[in-house]
Order: sequence, then C-alpha cells, then structure tokens
Amino acid sequence: MTQRPGFPVKLAQTGASGPSGKAPATLPVRSSQPPAALAPRVASSVSGLGLDSGAVRARMVRKLAEQGVKDPRVLDAMGLVERHRFVESALVNQAYEDTSLPIGLGQTISKPNVVARMIELLCQDATGKLGRILEIGTGCGYQAAVLSHVATEVYSIERLRGLHEKARTNLRPFRLHNVHLIFGDGMLGYPKGAPYAGIISAAGGDAVPEAWLDQLAVGGRLIAPTITPAGHQALVVILKTAQGFERQVLEAVHFVPLKSGVA
Repeated sequence: MTQRPGFPVKLAQTGASGPSGKAPATLPVRSSQPPAALAPRVASSVSGLGLDSGAVRARMVRKLAEQGVKDPRVLDAMGLVERHRFVESALVNQAYEDTSLPIGLGQTISKPNVVARMIELLCQDATGKLGRILEIGTGCGYQAAVLSHVATEVYSIERLRGLHEKARTNLRPFRLHNVHLIFGDGMLGYPKGAPYAGIISAAGGDAVPEAWLDQLAVGGRLIAPTITPAGHQALVVILKTAQGFERQVLEAVHFVPLKSGVA
C-alpha cells in the first residue's frame, strides 16, 4: 500500500482534474482531539428542538436492527451520529424517520436503512475497523460522519460546490480528524489516496467507472448503485481479488444519477 498523502493536497493537473482543468481542492475536516473525545460531542442531546436526540437515535437503531442490520459496528455508528444536524431546520422532526429528505440542489440525504445497509456491506468479512475509504458523493456529509466511526480514514468527494460547502459546514463542529472533504469529479475517484479498502457511491451510473476499480485495493469492496442489463438500478457489490473482480447484484434501489464534471 502506498504511503498516505499528507494534507492539504493538490491533485496533479494530469488525469485528475475536472473539465475546467483545475485540480479539485482538498478541504480536510481535522481534529486536535483524540477519537475518544468525540463521543460526548456526537452523542449530545438536541437543545431547543423539542426532542431527545439520544432517545430517538436509539429508537432508530432498534428499528434498523429489526429491519435486518446486524453489524454492531454499523449500529453503533448510526447511533452516534446526529442525523438532525445534517438536514434543514424545517425537517428536523423527520430526521430520524426511515425516509430520504431533500438537502438542496436536487439531492437528498439517503434513508437511514439505506446508509446502514451499504456500510454493512462495505464492512462485510472485515474484522475491526476498515482501512481507508473513498466516498463518492459527499452530499450533506451525514454518511461521511457515519463512515468515520467504522473506518480509519474517509476521503469524500463531491462534484457540487454548494453541497461540498454545506458538508464542510455540517461536519466542522464534530471535528472528525479522519474525514477529508474533496471538491472534484467523483467519476475520477481520488488517486492520491489510493488504494482504498472500500469505495461507496451515493450515485448510480450505467457502469462502475474504471477509475474506481483501479483505485480499489486487492481484497477491497466497492458498493454502488448500478444500472443492470434489464435497465433497472440495483445495488452492486464488487470484491477485488488477485485474480480479478467478483460481482454481486442485490436489491433494487433508487439513487440520483452519477454525473461527471463539477458544478
């Protein structure tokens, strides 16, 4: 495995830039506190919102377990991250329902069950924490926050500047030392951080980009919605082995389309 790049990082102009030719900017979310110091901040209750965040998150986690999510690492992470901090104030009371919610620019925050399901697939067959993870489509930053608790390092890339800035604002109070936000074309992946123990995408295309497969480590898993030959979008799991790729098509899903470039 190549040495982890230092931050901040600028991508090389060749092979890693968007249509404008400018390298995506890396904007890490750093922390001067050890991971143990994060728990009280993340687990704090909501003030002035008329609900006990800890209680409603616990209820959400119980529901996720009833729906079939079994990995204790994933359930613990879902219980730690305050989802209401990643949605608009008018939608706070719906934050812990199993529903997707609008976050602006035509994008949504995925249902808790979908987030938990995809991260559980990413964690499958792994013992302890995952290594370095690449997330395609930062959105509002919620999934990156959940991933920060199951992986040693999270690189999250977003092509829409408005959402990239929103995620940076949402995540800043948590001071997650292992989350790095990147503004750039997710279809190119992020070669400076490769190889990755896992890649997870919040957008679906006709096929998985070759750049993602190239940047996945041997033994790594890639989870992404993909259009099947039948024309439907389904969740696909790809395992990279020394001999090639093993592909598994799972349940039907509905994600926003995967697009190239930045906006």
